[in-house]
Formats: sequence, C-alpha cells, structure tokens
Amino acid sequence: MTQLKALIIDDEPDICELLELTLQRMDIETESAGSVSEAKQLITRTEYHLCLTDMRLPDGNGIELVKFMQSKHPEVPVAVITAHGNMDTAVEAMKAGAFDFVSKPVDLAALRKLVSAAVQSSRLPEQATQSRPSRLIGNSRAIQNLEISIRKLARSQAPVYIAGESGSGKELVARSIHELGPRASGPFIPVNCGAIPGELMESEFFGHKKGSFTGAHQDKQGLFQAAEGGTLFLDEVADLPLEMQVKLLRALQEKAVRPVGAPAEVKTDVRVLCATHKDLAKEVDKGHFRQDLFYRLNVIQLNVPALRERKEDLPTLAQHILRKLAQEVGVPIPEMSVEAMEQLRQYDFPGNVRELENILERAFTLCEDNLIKGRDLQLHSGNQVITPTARKPAESGKIDHYARCGEYTSLDEYLAEIEKEVILGALEAVRWNKTVAARELGITFRSLRYRLQKLGLESD
Repeated sequence: MTQLKALIIDDEPDICELLELTLQRMDIETESAGSVSEAKQLITRTEYHLCLTDMRLPDGNGIELVKFMQSKHPEVPVAVITAHGNMDTAVEAMKAGAFDFVSKPVDLAALRKLVSAAVQSSRLPEQATQSRPSRLIGNSRAIQNLEISIRKLARSQAPVYIAGESGSGKELVARSIHELGPRASGPFIPVNCGAIPGELMESEFFGHKKGSFTGAHQDKQGLFQAAEGGTLFLDEVADLPLEMQVKLLRALQEKAVRPVGAPAEVKTDVRVLCATHKDLAKEVDKGHFRQDLFYRLNVIQLNVPALRERKEDLPTLAQHILRKLAQEVGVPIPEMSVEAMEQLRQYDFPGNVRELENILERAFTLCEDNLIKGRDLQLHSGNQVITPTARKPAESGKIDHYARCGEYTSLDEYLAEIEKEVILGALEAVRWNKTVAARELGITFRSLRYRLQKLGLESD
C-alpha cells in the first residue's frame, strides 16, 4: 500500500509540530510549508493524500489554497484550521471545496477523526473501480447530472441542503451521498423534524441523563450520538421550532452536544445533511427560520428534479416498482399497456415518485391477465384520481369513523384495520372461498391475494 503523505501549511512552528506529531503517530508522512507560495511549490512536485492549512498565512489565506487544490488536484481533501468561533470563515472554505474544518485550539481527538475520514476520502477513487450501484433509477440527463453531483459531494464533509418537492426522493439522495462517501461504514440516521413533539425535541436530538426530567428513568442516547461516525439526515428541517434551531446551530458550530441534564458537552463526529420541500430562503425572509442556521446548513445546495422534469425515466421507474411489488407477493411482473404508459406520460405527478409508487400499487392490485391497462391507473387529465364504482353505504347505522380513528396511531393504520375487517367479513360469509370473496368485494382474485399478503392474512 502506498505510504500516505500529508502537507501541513501554517506559519506557527508550534502548531506545525503538533500537527506533524499527531499525523506521524497515525503512520502518515508529513511535510510543512509556512506560506501559500511555498505550499504551491511543494504541491507541484509532490503527490499528497491530504492537506491541512491554517486560514491566516503571511502571503494569503487558506481559501486560496483550497481553490488551488480544487483546480489542480480535486481528489486531494483539504481541511482548514480556523480561529475558534469563526464559522463564517469555515463555511466560506467549505463552499470553496474544503473537505472539513477544525478550530483552534486544536482538539487532537477531533483532528484524528477528521484525518481518518480524509484519508478514506482520498482512497475513494480506488473503491470507485468496484462500481458501487447507484440508488437512483433512471437515465435522463437530470438524473445523470444529479449522480455526478452526488459522487462529488460524497467526498466532502460539508453540510448539504437537499431541495426538492415532496416525494421526489430527497432521502434517497441523502443515502446515496452517505453510501458513496468515507462514512459509508457508519450509521445513516434519518429523522423527520416535523414528526417530533416540541417538548421532546431536545431530548431526541441530544439525549438526556437519568432523572433530568419527569419520566427520564434512564440515560438516553440522542440522534447525534446515534449517528456518531456517520450521517444525520434532517428531513423537513424547516419544521424545527426557532428555539431548537438555536441549539442545533450551536451543535453544528461546536461539533458537540449537551444531553439534557448533563454537566458538560459531548464531542460528536457527524455529517449533517438536511432537506425540506419548502423554500428555506423564503422561510428566512418570513422569520420562520434563522438566517445564521440557514447559512450554516446551506453550504452546498443540491436540487432534486421533480418527476415531471424527467418523464423519460417513467418506463424504467415503472418496471422497477412493479418488479418490487411482484416479488413481495411471489407473482409474475405485470406488463404495462401502451395506453397505460401514455397516460402516465400525460400526468403531472404532483406527488412525484412517491405518487407513482401509489398509482402502480393500486394498478397492480386491480389489473387482470397480468396486464396493466389505462383504466387500472384511475387517472384523468385533471390530475384527479377516479375512484372505482362503489356501493353507496346506507344512511342508517353510520359509524363514527372520526372517533374510531382516534384509537389508532395514524390514519393509515385505521384504514388498514377497516380493510382487514371488510375482507375478513367477506371471507367468513363465503366460508373462505377466495374466488367468491373477490367477486363479492368487486375486486380481482389477484387483488384479494395481494391485499391478504399485505395485511398479513395470507396463509402459506
């Protein structure tokens, strides 16, 4: 294996010596430069696997070196050393292409973690020859450009703001960034910020100590600790309350969190990716989102295209979704009629890929002879779902569904329970003759079989 080599750029001998000793103990050879010009001379004649540069140098600054390396050797990660609390400089450096930053006074444990991640990043080209499969489905120009951006961003530790409409695949993009980068072996922790009750948010994010509040019967690990060494994906980050935004900003700046009831902060090594379907810049203008946190999270913005912007991917996506549905219940993959595919091409998909999945799942259960026809999609040009003809319930004996729904954790759970009751009632009425039950329910035998499997009622 090639001996790793790092270039340290700092005009303070004490800092240089500290960095050199730390890296040499990690079995990394080092060379030092005291200025931008000296560093450029060394870079032109020596191959390095990592650069560490101070921000303030006698003849320039670290950002100049970051840009130089991006133009000459973009595969070499460059980490910058910033003054304590100077986040504007750190963010500017990462926008220019810096791998990560470390603040003075240098925390050696944090430095070693940074260097380890940078070394893994510098070796990614070798790993890329193994051609890790992409999670993205499609061959459109929009998807190809997105994949290029993902592979580039995977090498960095910079925060990424993933923008896109609901259902467009923002979490899939975040997972891809994680899996293609140096943190791939660490955990990927997704969290929907809008789903956490406000009173539990601090405990969920940072953890708590036993006895810190009523109900805290034992120590609890927070999301930051759970993502240690990996990636924390904050979905719908715009839904965070302002009070929590302040605490999240501090955690990002200090790379440390304080569990509720703990006497001191705990250092963390986490890459943060975030996403929302809202326009964060507009949320800032409205006063709903802190500008300093937006600046910190939006180091790099990655836009995920809507499905209507890449309709050439529809056949590939449809085949992928139908194959997955068929494998779940052990039946042949249905075919799409020309008419059905044309209807999909004419549809705008306000719900994007998630909506396509729902449409095809419904069509999968309704189709006959293993062929999905246009009527199975239940679409029309107004982008409204056409519901199949159903018997109108009698006015008498109505059920208070709203009251019953309160007994369940979600509407989906309640509707699944109702579907289960209806199907079981039909089966019992015909002594579990599935063919007759399907006819009585007004669905195909295939649809009944799929629903039984989904509800866990299908016996082997």
